[in-house]
Amino acid sequence: MNAFLLAWRASRWLPVNIVRFLAWALAMVGWATHANAARRLEDNLARVTGADGRTLRRMSRRGMASVARYYAEVLEMSRLDGDTVDARVRCEASDEVLAIFGGEDAAIAALGHCGNWDLVGAYACRNLMRVTAVAEVLKPREVFEEFVELRARHGMTILGHEGSTTFRSLIRIARSETTLVCLVADRDLSGSGIEVSMWGRTVKVAPGPAALAAATGRPILPVHVRYERLHGARRRAARSRWGTVLSFGPVIDPARFEGERRVEHMTQEWATSLAEAVAAHPEDWHMLQRFGWAGES
Repeated sequence: MNAFLLAWRASRWLPVNIVRFLAWALAMVGWATHANAARRLEDNLARVTGADGRTLRRMSRRGMASVARYYAEVLEMSRLDGDTVDARVRCEASDEVLAIFGGEDAAIAALGHCGNWDLVGAYACRNLMRVTAVAEVLKPREVFEEFVELRARHGMTILGHEGSTTFRSLIRIARSETTLVCLVADRDLSGSGIEVSMWGRTVKVAPGPAALAAATGRPILPVHVRYERLHGARRRAARSRWGTVLSFGPVIDPARFEGERRVEHMTQEWATSLAEAVAAHPEDWHMLQRFGWAGES
């Protein structure tokens, strides 16, 4: 059986504190031994922040602890009720963003691999707008199906990432339903990434959010997710020392963009918003894989 699937099923019977400790311990072993994922995270953080030496090592340690927190929370999510979800998430949104959630049309969220996007998806379904998301089809298929079932319990609709077929489905959904279409787009899986400037470097990101906005006329909401320490009554209600902050960048209206390069220009706008947020909170950017740095194959 796949190791993650085994951990997923075993975690249902373990006390939450044990699950959190085991996730943290595994992450710290990976960090201390410079495992591949930890080395890749460190390399990505160095390019974002310019940090090196002890400063970079401390940052990557906090980053691996944040990754461990995410996985422990995912393993715990089947036990969370709505009140606990609400206590763990704090939403920062402008009146313009809230007005979109109060309407009847869909919107498109462009996210990065930051914080716990599963938890904020559950929060959004309860408090903002029903969520439709696209997820990578993991192997073995059972792992993907477990993720889909977990997210469905919290109100989310999940489509597997299957190329043009999925994109056509998203166009139909965005045109006809009241939903927040969430696309984790900082790492391109399509093979047709768009070059943008982030952190003073040229990188490739996924074209999905801007291409969908161009096809449907729906706005793009740049989204960032990070952790914060909890205290007092909120900490007790959340049953955790850590909460999650869901924040939105400036709304990107596709009607403002014209010409053949409108998709590229919209992509640059949400990428700029995400880059600023990641630079402010680099420890919560969970980029443990190859990123789309220019010149890196």
